[in-house]
Amino acid sequence: MLVSVLDQSPVSEGSTGVDALRNTVDLARLADALGYHRYWVAEHHGGPMLASASPEALIGPIAAATTELRVGSGGVMLPHYSPLKVAETFTILAALFPGRIDLGLGRAAGTDPLTTFALQRDRRQAAPDDFPQQLAELLAYFDDNLPSDHPFARLAGTLPGRPELPEPWLLGSSLQSGIWAAQLGMPYAFADFINPAGAEIAKLYRERFEPGRLAAPRTAVAAWVLCAPSDEEARFLAASSRMTFKLLRRGELIPVPPPEKAVEFLERDGSAQSRHQRRTIIGTPEKVRAAVEELAHEYGAEEVIVVTITHDHEARRRSYELLADAFALTPRELATTGA
Repeated sequence: MLVSVLDQSPVSEGSTGVDALRNTVDLARLADALGYHRYWVAEHHGGPMLASASPEALIGPIAAATTELRVGSGGVMLPHYSPLKVAETFTILAALFPGRIDLGLGRAAGTDPLTTFALQRDRRQAAPDDFPQQLAELLAYFDDNLPSDHPFARLAGTLPGRPELPEPWLLGSSLQSGIWAAQLGMPYAFADFINPAGAEIAKLYRERFEPGRLAAPRTAVAAWVLCAPSDEEARFLAASSRMTFKLLRRGELIPVPPPEKAVEFLERDGSAQSRHQRRTIIGTPEKVRAAVEELAHEYGAEEVIVVTITHDHEARRRSYELLADAFALTPRELATTGA
């Protein structure tokens, strides 16, 4: 089983987005040295908790600072973009870092409706919900198979990074994304940390898979994981994200609080489990490994992509170090690289 990283560039209380972005590059270097397979960066807009607003801007510096990791987006929220612009950007990245660039594509806005509207270039009316058409156009640029009478047909041959191309993935947390991935023969990554009821969707993806970009289905599952030397410390560190997401559901956006503050808040707020509870895998390395393997088996996944949020960057680094040890990842001897 492959083990990878999804980084949302969390902004801790008392720090800045600058700190969060530098921590992202630092964590990518660590993941490369520890032997993780790929490193994806997310897209979120308009909030104080996450600095990952532009994966296409982060991927280049991360790939330049690492040597072996596959690097990509988890994901680019395609409704915000022109398919041609995405195709051009990611072929440039693929040309600069051959064989290492992934293009994870999502349909969600990654933000609230007002910020979604602010991201539009044309604000005369709401943008249409035409994701399937956008996705088809984007893939056609890569494959250079737009119909000859299509008005954009000649543009596929002008992509600046050719012949290098990224590997497209479809991301999702709902049934429709699995159906599209199966129809298009694409690799599929399901966000269990958003929707913990995705095993049946992953199964449907495999059952309906039609050979296309891949000859056989390939499934990854993204999971929220926090590893510490003891269960007690893991629960303590996880309080920061629990408080953050509890307030998020109420429409209150905050940076990631220190765990002491979060524990106090959660005790005051009550310990009843929300019906919107997300699945979290927290604890000692042995406990976490067993739960991650069980999750991968549940999804029929060949790969688990781990997202971890803590207030303290060193605690996040340590979580990935402990996880790498638990899975006996093979460390890499890497040359020193520039940022």
